[in-house]
Amino acid sequence: MTDSPLSETARSAPDTGAAERAVAAVWRIESAKIVATLTRLVGDFGLAEDLAQEALIDALAQWPVDGVPRNGAAWLTAVAKRKAIDGWRRRERLDERMALLAHDLEREQDEAADALPWDPDAVDDDVLQLIFISCHPVLSREAQVALTLRVVGGLSSEEIARAFLVPSATVQQRIVRAKKTLTAANVPFEMPAKQEHAARLGAVLGVLYLIFNEGHSASSGTDWMRPELSLEAIRLCRVLAALMPRERDVHSLLALMELTAARFPARVDAHGDPVLLADQDRSRWDRSRIARGRAALERADELGGGRSAYGLQAAIAECHAVAPSVEQTDWERIVVLYEALGRIAPSPVVELNRAAAVAMATGPASALLIIDGLQASGGLRGYHLLPATRAELLLRLGREDEARSEFAAAAALAGNERERKLLEAKAAGN
Repeated sequence: MTDSPLSETARSAPDTGAAERAVAAVWRIESAKIVATLTRLVGDFGLAEDLAQEALIDALAQWPVDGVPRNGAAWLTAVAKRKAIDGWRRRERLDERMALLAHDLEREQDEAADALPWDPDAVDDDVLQLIFISCHPVLSREAQVALTLRVVGGLSSEEIARAFLVPSATVQQRIVRAKKTLTAANVPFEMPAKQEHAARLGAVLGVLYLIFNEGHSASSGTDWMRPELSLEAIRLCRVLAALMPRERDVHSLLALMELTAARFPARVDAHGDPVLLADQDRSRWDRSRIARGRAALERADELGGGRSAYGLQAAIAECHAVAPSVEQTDWERIVVLYEALGRIAPSPVVELNRAAAVAMATGPASALLIIDGLQASGGLRGYHLLPATRAELLLRLGREDEARSEFAAAAALAGNERERKLLEAKAAGN
């Protein structure tokens, strides 16, 4: 059993369950930083994650016996570095890199007694570089997203699979192939050239948007929301905003996330069941997040160039955030914003959301025409929110039997258990 100088433990060893929860918490918060640090030191992305995983296995074995280290992330990093040194030694690769790494490890151990736990918000350039490596153009878009979610977002293969609605084995294969591709292409651990930022940043923001949305409305499982995913996406987006302060889209996405997350405290009841917008207690909305979101949107506007798709969505979220009630919401402005969004980023989902806004601005009859057009096009076939939205419109028009039928159809398509039960209750007329 390795006795790490970084293992400053509590006086009494915790029980196994508590130690395992501590391991999981440290990994969830610090995995990106650990892998990024190791990648910089060993120069191999795949090897870095393998070393981190091996250190994690050691932690699961040792922490229940020795106690949880005061600085769990530093403990994992130090153990992984030792494993790198041991691996090089076994392969008789006593080169300058190993010597430098050993010296670096000794220095960290000397300083460890006075070290405080890592601040989860204090992510440095290593993590930003890791994000950009995960979105390297040698990888397919699917591989970029899967790898970034796995290594930077800390999601499991199963969680990524649910977000993409694909088998877990498919996600695992994408991640393995992505690592092999990066190794074969000899991708360096460094920021891309400035002229490459725009293309790579688009993929990075797309990943963060996906993580946030999976937390906002879980695609499957027993919980309607998984806020820890959304908060991780916000944290990483703040890092990007700090490190890339003149990128309009970064501030726009951060604004969208903050303004949307402000409603999280009111989106579920005491039992974890969904509370829809019209029924939410707006006094529970997080005013500090609203202020941060509006400030981020203002910053994005100051950078010029007009509002991007993220900026328009943030402006829609701002309309909701500042309205004292559903009835007092500026629905006409929201319709206009969705129309603009549909022109620069057209999609059936945007059109579906526009229909919902039209229903509030001008009535359900005109919105139903939009929904019927979407249904006829087949662009949202299998998407539960299409029949769910149609059901709400039919209910407002007094066509209750048709509405219940649509609610039942939506329930059959819903992957999330909480949402399915809500729809089933509406189908039953409750």
